[in-house]
Amino acid sequence: MNFHNILIKWYLQNKRDLPWRKTVDPYQIWLSEIMLQQTRVVQGMPYFFSFIKEFPTVKHLADAPEEKVLKLWQGLGYYSRARNLHKTAQYISNDLNGIFPDSYKELLKLKGVGEYTAAAIASFSYNEPVPVVDGNVFRVLARYFDIESDIAVPATKKEFAALAQELMPKDDNPALFNQAIMEFGALQCVPKSPECSVCVFNESCAALQKGKVNMLPVKSKKLKVTNRYFNYLILEDVLGNTLIQKRTQKGIWHNLYEFPLLETESIVGFNEVSKKAKEEIFPEYTIISIEDFNESTIVHKLSHQHLHIQFWKIKVQEKIENGIDSQKLKTFPFPIAIYNFIEKQEINC
Repeated sequence: MNFHNILIKWYLQNKRDLPWRKTVDPYQIWLSEIMLQQTRVVQGMPYFFSFIKEFPTVKHLADAPEEKVLKLWQGLGYYSRARNLHKTAQYISNDLNGIFPDSYKELLKLKGVGEYTAAAIASFSYNEPVPVVDGNVFRVLARYFDIESDIAVPATKKEFAALAQELMPKDDNPALFNQAIMEFGALQCVPKSPECSVCVFNESCAALQKGKVNMLPVKSKKLKVTNRYFNYLILEDVLGNTLIQKRTQKGIWHNLYEFPLLETESIVGFNEVSKKAKEEIFPEYTIISIEDFNESTIVHKLSHQHLHIQFWKIKVQEKIENGIDSQKLKTFPFPIAIYNFIEKQEINC
């Protein structure tokens, strides 16, 4: 029995019951693929259901305000995915009459759709025989064939895609092969300590025979992590209202909301925050008191940045112009680190 037959037999016996596998609707498949980028299935599933309920068609998503999309996305991270999702929905709805491109090459032209996502939609919606190469596929093929090529190098992706294309049955449901190899990597050929003794390929896997399972795939490139230090200044006036602002600059959390921010070079204490607040950030207000909310600094880890966050409560004498109350506060889309703080503190703003 050849590779793809063994793989598909395993898949049919072990596959998870996932909602986007029960449809060939390109909208739902596109939505699921964008959500599952850098995200585990168990984390993405509730968001998928929420989006399908709120935006059952691409037109519903296109017609929604961006803030509503970001609010529904809150907590899923990598918010550029949500912004691209919204812009692409508008393009499909308005420029393509609500009809998704039906080929890999045309799907690649959509904003936020790379080679992997285009291949997934083309394969799962239109059964186009194009290989879907994600981290799971890299791992399965690298181990089975003992491939030591560095997967961080762009040329390696072409090497693996060519191999997957060669293994894929062209005339007999190529989408099934793609689903199977991805699922095998997700459930069986996992990154750390896979159970090779019960693997259907344990007699033919080259890495297992050579004792190299935990050495493959090879990935040399490592992200440089930057440390940043955020001090959020939570104003509170006599009415209990507070002040928030939109992050309009490019970078993390673009178009999400936050409290007024003092970014520093390192963790700072009361004296520096007090001085900056009074002299530079809120000179128009009479500050009554400043209180540190944190028992310890919160460290919020992003893929390329570690944010060291402190929250400071600042009571002011004057009424805050454009201030908002606690109920309205929760309707805005916030980064999850800030939203969790709001929930935890139940700020009386």
